[in-house]
Amino acid sequence: MSMHYKSDKVDWNSVFNLKNNLYIIVGVALVIFAMKGFMIPNQFIDGGITGISLLIHEIFHINLSFLAIALNIPFVYLGYKKIGKTFAVQTTISILLLSIGLWLVEIQPVTSDKLLIAIFGGVLIGSGIGLVIRAGAVIDGAEVLVVFTKRITGFSSNEIILLFNAVIFATAAIEFGIETALYSLITFFTATRAINYVVDGIEQHTSMNIVSANDEEIKDFLVNKLGKGITVYKGERGYLPGSFDVKTDCDIIVTIVSRLEIKQIQDALKLIDPKVFIFIQSINEASGGVLKAKSHAH
Repeated sequence: MSMHYKSDKVDWNSVFNLKNNLYIIVGVALVIFAMKGFMIPNQFIDGGITGISLLIHEIFHINLSFLAIALNIPFVYLGYKKIGKTFAVQTTISILLLSIGLWLVEIQPVTSDKLLIAIFGGVLIGSGIGLVIRAGAVIDGAEVLVVFTKRITGFSSNEIILLFNAVIFATAAIEFGIETALYSLITFFTATRAINYVVDGIEQHTSMNIVSANDEEIKDFLVNKLGKGITVYKGERGYLPGSFDVKTDCDIIVTIVSRLEIKQIQDALKLIDPKVFIFIQSINEASGGVLKAKSHAH
């Protein structure tokens, strides 16, 4: 969604894709279990449209299944207009499944321990939302609201989310007490971390930038021994305090690795060049090239 790509046609292959549908079904099931088994019985609130739905349900006793649909309809329409028809169809399916599940499924409260509710409720609901996002949909309209509002206001995504959820948790503090609101904040932050983990995965990609006098040996190691793709930028080394005028041409080597590979590669590069300079940057997404080839191998 960060590129705001808008599709004018429904990609039915994506809508009926088995893997996507499994993600949606399991994701929705986890959200229902989190809400019914942990959060609703204990008046815990999450952020986003889910949090607003829970808040209205607790204060006015309006059916949660109805709220899940009614509050998300405007955002499904926004997604349809701004993101695309495929996204809107998949999101509609996800929200309908959530609504039906909240209406029909009965789950006994798992625990009354507030800390367990905050942590495991957050992990379950975050994991569920993350799986639905991986399928190309959402079950919380706040995700769409962030994209739309960011265009209009110029605020960052984090600023919009913070402002949006501050109102929710302030209301929760007034209605249910500061303690419940604070535990609900733990739920929200746990859910956020779980979403990031599920969406990015343990194979989250990282850009490793390498500057070394032994650049040819490092290129050979990365490409021929590790099977990595590399990109090389022409640069200059030197400009150190006390020897500012001393500089030499060099190749700046860039390769994309998973975070599980970072330590192993760092140690290997230090054996090649103990003075190697490495800086690492997290990246949200990477595709194509050697990465694409490897993904097909799995």
